Amino acid sequence: MTRFPLAAVFAAFFLALAWFVSLRQAALFLVGIGMGGVLAGARFGFTTGWRRLIEQRDPSGVMAQLVLLAIAAAVCMPLLAEYPTDLGAALGPPSISLLIGAFVFGATMQIADGCGSGTLYKAGMGVPLNMAILPVFAIGSFLGSAQLEQWLQLGATAPVSLVKTFGAGEAFGLTLIGLVVFGLAARAWVGKGASWLNRRLLIGAVLLAVLALLNLVIAGQPWGVVYGFGLWAAKLATAAGLFDPTANAFWSQPVNLNNLSQSVFLDVTSITNIGILAGALFVAAGQTAAQRAPLTGKQWLVGIIAGFLLGYSSRLAFGCNIGAMVSGISTGSLHGWIWVPLAFCGSLIGVRVRRHFAF
Repeated sequence: MTRFPLAAVFAAFFLALAWFVSLRQAALFLVGIGMGGVLAGARFGFTTGWRRLIEQRDPSGVMAQLVLLAIAAAVCMPLLAEYPTDLGAALGPPSISLLIGAFVFGATMQIADGCGSGTLYKAGMGVPLNMAILPVFAIGSFLGSAQLEQWLQLGATAPVSLVKTFGAGEAFGLTLIGLVVFGLAARAWVGKGASWLNRRLLIGAVLLAVLALLNLVIAGQPWGVVYGFGLWAAKLATAAGLFDPTANAFWSQPVNLNNLSQSVFLDVTSITNIGILAGALFVAAGQTAAQRAPLTGKQWLVGIIAGFLLGYSSRLAFGCNIGAMVSGISTGSLHGWIWVPLAFCGSLIGVRVRRHFAF
């Protein structure tokens, strides 16, 4: 399908959302399209950026991510401090589940060649492995959420908000210091002579920061991905009579029960996820499909298993590169700072496994 018919379909869907659902959801669909378009158009891969840093000593992807975090934090933190009852942060409790989940997620995202957003936009672009991973990612996310209470019983503390603890200015200052430390660590990792800035990725970082801000203002909550996946699988399991949400600690929470009972188009995470798929599809429609070597049966099996673990671990870690890292750090959650080094350590192993199976 060419871009013109796609644009007509998206416009019709936007109008349907605005008429039958709400203007907010229609606006979030447009935000999602923008996110998918930027991710696919700029090839802004969080997973790829980390892998290039590890394998090629190329820091440009990571530097773009640091720029994204700095811009988003500079705007989001003051807004959260000014409108604490209208806007929410992406808070997660420091816990054993966070430590394990972040590490496993970092490893499996390299094997599966995509985090939450990466899986979405590559599936939207028609990459076969990511298209197959998307449903098992959703199943893993659902099972992880259903078992989250048991994991939290291993040890957890209350979420920590830097904005509430120190104030917006101090929280942003601490965030900048942390980002500088990450940048210096990347510098030490790659040594001298590396190209630090990539214009395409930097533009992508700025645009994603703006879109993340729009998501926060319109939805009242930060950009997330994996909750939508888990919700889709939970809806199917509940409709099939395979799952009783009222007997589960996570899904019996009022907000989650409400999301299960209403249309998926009313869920803010789901509607931006749909938009990301649409935006990536639009970008792919104007490009010649890349010729990829067919995967072996073993590669398919490893990729699918990694995709399932990707979904499961993302719930244990209270988010992926978007929900935990981008939204967590930019809205002042301590758990985002814990997530990053553990996920990076997992990636060190994941790239070796990926290389072993010749992905």
